[in-house]
This record gives sequence, structure tokens and C-alpha cells, in this order.
Amino acid sequence: QVQLVESGGGLVQAGGSLRLSCAASGRTFSSYAMGWFRQAPGKEREFVAAISRSGVTTSYTDSVKGRFSISRDNAKNTLYLQMNSLKPEDTAAYYCAASARNYLGRGGYAYDYWGQGTQVTVSS
Repeated sequence: QVQLVESGGGLVQAGGSLRLSCAASGRTFSSYAMGWFRQAPGKEREFVAAISRSGVTTSYTDSVKGRFSISRDNAKNTLYLQMNSLKPEDTAAYYCAASARNYLGRGGYAYDYWGQGTQVTVSS
């Protein structure tokens, strides 16, 4: 099993930046593709970004392309999400997730382990 703990959320003004982290423990972090998802109040959970086991391949939802950057440090067992040019519509609880599958999934069903989430609030 893998335990995931997110951090780095908070309140930021529109146009600002935040860096989310996801610390992993348990089985070998580098064995998992990783993803970030978010869920706003009253809305369904949505895919944000994913990264391959090696970190070479990434995938983003269209609404965050050019603003968000996913990365990982396998030596530190940590996943990151750098979020720039934040907008009020980015307000949500952000979750990291680990997938044992050998592809970058965009659906929650592709992920096996989930963190508890960290809240990001962007004020206008």
C-alpha cells in the first residue's frame, strides 16, 4: 500500500501562485504513476494532471495547461503541483493519487490510492 499526504494549500489572490506537495510512504514511490485531481463544492471530481513513473511524461487538463506544472522527486518520494496564474475557478480541494497502471489515467478509476486532500481557495 501507499500512504499519501498533501500539503501546501491555502488562500491566494487571483494571479498568485501555490505549490502543492504530496508525500508518499509505503511501497516504492517510483513504481506508481501519479496524478492530481480536484473537487469544488457541488461539482464532480475532475482530473488536473498526471505524471509517469519516471517523470518523463506528463498530461494536463486543458484548463490548466500553461499555468500548472506537475513534477516528482522519486528520491524524496514526493509529488508536486506548481500552480501559477491562479483563477477563482481553480478553487477546490486538491487530491493526489497513485496508480499502479502503466499509463497516465485521467479517470479516478485508474488510481488505487488517494490522499486526504488540501484546500486551495483563490479570491478575486
